Amino acid sequence: MSDASGTQDDGPRAATTTWPALSQNRKLRLFSVFILYVAQGVPIGLFWFAIPAWMAANGADAGDVAYVLGLTALPWSLKLVNGFFMDRYTFLAMGRRRIWLIGAQLMMIVLLIACALLSPGVGDIALLGSIGFAVNAATTFQDVAVDGLAVDIMEEEERARASGMMFGGQMIGMSLATALSGAAIATYGPSAAYLLSALFIGLVTLFVLATRERPGERLVPWSAGRASAVNRAIQADRWWPILKKTTTAILRPVSLIWLPVIMIKGIQFGLLTGATPLIATGSAGWSEADVTALVGTGQLIAGIAGMTIGGFVGDKLGAKWATILAYGCWLVFNSIMFLAQPLWADSRFLTVIVIVWLALDTLVTIATIPISMRLCNRTVAATQFTLYMALSNFGITFGASLLGLADRLGGIAALFGLLALANIAAIAIMLTIRFPTRQIEDAVAEQLPQGDGLVPAVN
Repeated sequence: MSDASGTQDDGPRAATTTWPALSQNRKLRLFSVFILYVAQGVPIGLFWFAIPAWMAANGADAGDVAYVLGLTALPWSLKLVNGFFMDRYTFLAMGRRRIWLIGAQLMMIVLLIACALLSPGVGDIALLGSIGFAVNAATTFQDVAVDGLAVDIMEEEERARASGMMFGGQMIGMSLATALSGAAIATYGPSAAYLLSALFIGLVTLFVLATRERPGERLVPWSAGRASAVNRAIQADRWWPILKKTTTAILRPVSLIWLPVIMIKGIQFGLLTGATPLIATGSAGWSEADVTALVGTGQLIAGIAGMTIGGFVGDKLGAKWATILAYGCWLVFNSIMFLAQPLWADSRFLTVIVIVWLALDTLVTIATIPISMRLCNRTVAATQFTLYMALSNFGITFGASLLGLADRLGGIAALFGLLALANIAAIAIMLTIRFPTRQIEDAVAEQLPQGDGLVPAVN
C-alpha cells in the first residue's frame, strides 16, 4: 500500500535478524561509532600526511604541497551544508543516518579505486588536489552522518564513553593510515595506498550494511522492513522547520555561552599544529621526517588515551567537570611552555610536549562532545552539531593565523601566555554557567514514542 505521497511500505513484513539493532545493544553502539571514526581517520591520514610526505620526498616544493593540502582541507570547512541535507532528506525505512553512511562510504571506496587507476604523479598537482578534495568531501558526509547517528541513538549515560571511542578511533585511524600508507607508498607506490584504504573502508561498509539503527528497519532498500516511530516523530520534512529549529537552538543563551569554550579548543589545536614544526626545526634542529614520525606516534598515543582515560574520566566526573579538568591541564601545559622557553631546544622535552598536547587535545574534545550533543535538538541534530564543530574548525584557522602575529606579540612564547588566559576564561565559564545534564528537546521530541515502535515505511 502507499501513503498520501504515493510511497510504498511493506505492511506487516517487518525484517528480523539475529544481529541486534544499535538501539538494542550498548556494546554494538559503542563499537559502531568507534569503527566508523577509525574509517574516517583513514583518508585523513592518507591525504593529510602520507601523500604530502610522498610529494615532499619526491621533489614537490612547499607551494605544491600547500596547494594540495588546501584543496584537501576545503571540504571540512564547507561541511555545514551536509547537515542541512541530512536532516531534510533521508530514507527512514533504513533509519535516519544509515543511507547517508552507506552512500558516503561507497563514494569513498569508488574514489579511492579511481585514484589507484589514475595514479597521479608528483607533478600532477591539479589532479592530486582534486582527488584530495573529492575523497575528503565524501568523508565529511560520513563524518556528519556518524555525528548525527551518535546524537540520535546514544543513551545519555554512555555519551562520554562514546565520545572517547569516536575521537580515539579517529586518531588511531589517522595514525595507522599514515604509517601503513607511508609503508605501502615506499614499497609499491601510491596506488597501493589508495587500494589499501579502499579495502579497509569496504570492510567497514559491510558492517554498516549488516547493522540496523532500530529493530524492524530495512537492511537495504529492497529488503523487508519499516520505519521506526521514533524516527518518524523527529524527522523534518520541510526546510523552514530545520532552519527555524537550528536557529532557535543555537541562539539559546546556554548555547551562545558554550560557543567560546569550544572555539578555544580549536584555537589551541591550530596554534600548536603550526608551532610544533617551527619549534622542532627552529629550536631543536629536527628534520621534517623527525617531526612527522613524532606526530604520528603522538596521534596513536592520543587515540589510545582517548579511548581509555577520556571515556573513564567522562564517566566518573561527568562532562562539565571533565571539561574543567581538561582545560585545567591545558592551563598548566601552556604556562609551562610560556615559562620554559630555554628548554625548547631539548629533544626530550620536545618529545614529551608534542605527545602531551596531542593527548590533551583529544581529551578536551572527548570532554566537550557530550555537552554539544545535549544542546542539540534531535530533529536537526546533524545540522546543529555540525555548527558546533564548524566553530571549532574556525578556531583552528584563527589559532594558526595567530602565528603570523607572533613577532608583534613577543614571539611564540607570548602566544602560550595568551592561551593560558583563554584557558582561565574557559574554566570560569564552566564554573559559572549551568549546562544541561541531559539532552535539550523541543515539544515534539519530548513526546517521542517509547521504545522502537514501528510505523509504515516512507520512501
